[in-house]
Amino acid sequence: MTNLFGEFFGTMVLMMFGCGAVANCVLKQSKAEGAGWLAITAGWGFGVIMGVFCAISAGAPQADLNPAVTLAKALGGVYSFPHAIATMAAELVGGIAGGAIAWLAFLPHWQLTEDTGLKLGIFCTAPAVRNAPANLLCEIIATMALIVPMFAIFSKTAGGLAPGVGPYLVGILIWGIGISLGGPTGYAINPARDLGPRIAHAILPIAGKGSSDWGYAWIPVVGPLIGGVLGFLVAKGIGIV
Repeated sequence: MTNLFGEFFGTMVLMMFGCGAVANCVLKQSKAEGAGWLAITAGWGFGVIMGVFCAISAGAPQADLNPAVTLAKALGGVYSFPHAIATMAAELVGGIAGGAIAWLAFLPHWQLTEDTGLKLGIFCTAPAVRNAPANLLCEIIATMALIVPMFAIFSKTAGGLAPGVGPYLVGILIWGIGISLGGPTGYAINPARDLGPRIAHAILPIAGKGSSDWGYAWIPVVGPLIGGVLGFLVAKGIGIV
């Protein structure tokens, strides 16, 4: 289980970039206030690239940064299930730490921002239209849109990749999912990405914060895990894995 610190560290870096991108765009008197959805999706995509490189350098050769990805790989035999659960826990703790770093980086701006929903949205996702079945379905579809192309990128039938290229392609994939499927739910597609920073929001002394919206919190956890399983089954069924 030597990958655990790498998964923690890489996920922390991912959340620092991703949550930081949202904070940059929505907190009052940030120089990037109002930059919008493209800036946010780019921040998450670039965060994946940096997180993967950091995770690999810190000892995580798989560099999942996402329990849904870890679960899909466990189904493919990459991990034993006890190892997969430990890896998921490390990713979750990395999500908490990354959310905390984003909070520290923007420390003077929380008090200036009155909208509690904007503050929560820096840490975790919320639906544009609150409809639990539809929100769950969107997260399942978006996660499958991550898992199947991710397996395709690294498949032998794709011809192989030059060293170091894979993280860039996965970052582009995350960016593309945000641009194409991200609007309905904010495209968590990663239980650690949503639950970790949501826990950070709940425990940190954020100025003027509101509810952490625990009533919705199960959807960006359960949806991506279901999507991870279904994505693996589709990839296996068409011969990618």
